[in-house]
Amino acid sequence: MALEQTKNYELDNSITGGVIWKTLLSFFFPILLGTFFQQLYNTADAVIVGQYVGKQALAAVGGATSTLINLLVGLFVGIASGAAVVISQLYGARDGERTQRAVHTTMAFALAGGFALMIIGWVISPAALRAMNTPEDVLPHSITYIRVYFLGIIANFIYNMGSGILRAIGDSRRPLYFLMVCCLVNIALDILLVVFIPLGVLGVAIGTLISQVISAGLVLVSLTHTTQIYHLDLRRIAFDLPMLRRIVVIGIPAGLQSVMYSVSNIIIQSSINTFGTDAAAAWTAYGKIDGFFWMIMSAFGVAITTFSGQNFGAGRYDRIHKSVWICMGMSAGTAVFFSGVVFFGGGAIYRLFTSDAAVIEQGMVVLRLLAPFYITYVAIEIISGAVRGAGDSILPMFITCIGICVLRVAWIMCAVPLWRDIRNVCLSYPITWSVTSVAFLVYYFHGGWLRKRISKNQELMEQSEREESILREQ
Repeated sequence: MALEQTKNYELDNSITGGVIWKTLLSFFFPILLGTFFQQLYNTADAVIVGQYVGKQALAAVGGATSTLINLLVGLFVGIASGAAVVISQLYGARDGERTQRAVHTTMAFALAGGFALMIIGWVISPAALRAMNTPEDVLPHSITYIRVYFLGIIANFIYNMGSGILRAIGDSRRPLYFLMVCCLVNIALDILLVVFIPLGVLGVAIGTLISQVISAGLVLVSLTHTTQIYHLDLRRIAFDLPMLRRIVVIGIPAGLQSVMYSVSNIIIQSSINTFGTDAAAAWTAYGKIDGFFWMIMSAFGVAITTFSGQNFGAGRYDRIHKSVWICMGMSAGTAVFFSGVVFFGGGAIYRLFTSDAAVIEQGMVVLRLLAPFYITYVAIEIISGAVRGAGDSILPMFITCIGICVLRVAWIMCAVPLWRDIRNVCLSYPITWSVTSVAFLVYYFHGGWLRKRISKNQELMEQSEREESILREQ
């Protein structure tokens, strides 16, 4: 079946042969809209509980719970991001048989990882939330929300892995459509289960769980009903060890990087929590506003990763370099525009979440300090996305972990005790973004990374062929 499906590629693949800026934008906008609905999906929870339940519930659906979820989920999703890189490279190289094996291995990982995380998250969440200094009046709400969330984590993984497969082959539209449906379902359930049936945080959590199940079902239908080479046969879901090894080699650094990000954010969240419930709620609301910037950067990052991966697989290395410059310019312009919007309009945006004057005041202090520095993050997202698409993930992981995570933790440990103010906590962000961006620019232009990746990729292909030959003989 897999060999027959190699014929089912698009004859004109614009990613490896079209106008670069048009291709990037045509891929970027569906991803952006998709991440917008993902962010709206999460923001709706915060808006509804903030307005109809209270600031304790607002702090519970963000803040410590979001940080802990990102820590546990990020490791598995980061590892699985290696699958998207591998699939995009194999698809770009027109290798139908290996693409099939990668797809089924990816889905096996989603099921196994989701089940493991569901158990881990349910068991450790209460103790972890207490260790993060979650305020006592927020803690019961947080435990309720996070435990229900983890009950739906398998569905969450299936959606994320499945949509990653679709984006890896250049289809960014269907994941968008799925998110639009689930976002609307989530908002409707939030209103029903919080406003009309006053379940509070539990209602929001149930709405999120049901929406995750629907998104998983939609992506499974899409993958199982296609005739393209990324077709998913549920009976063939299993781990292919050589393919799993290749995925993990690329994905583990991304997973560890995500864990380091989350650990540093946990330390920051713990520091924020010591300033009280108002500060925790303000930080949660800021995180939802701030999330719209990260969704834009994430969309550029996914676009450049897929573009780089397919062109690397096709041997079009010149297009990788050109795309970095183009994508960097587009994302920098977007960052400047977004900074201006939230800097001058932040007060009105905050009032969507809460009418509490103390929360809004603290939130505006955070927003006006951080918004002007968003542009300093751009190089990190674009360059790391481009080199990751070519399969280079280890050294970028170290650059990110040291430049952002380690330096950020050092700031919280050393600088914040000297001046205990929420503004001093926030300063850790622009400082670490700037340092890490400079490091990535130096690495990209003087590290010889692409030449090394071409050589390494050839070695991996030869090793994979030897392992497959041995397995066939056995």
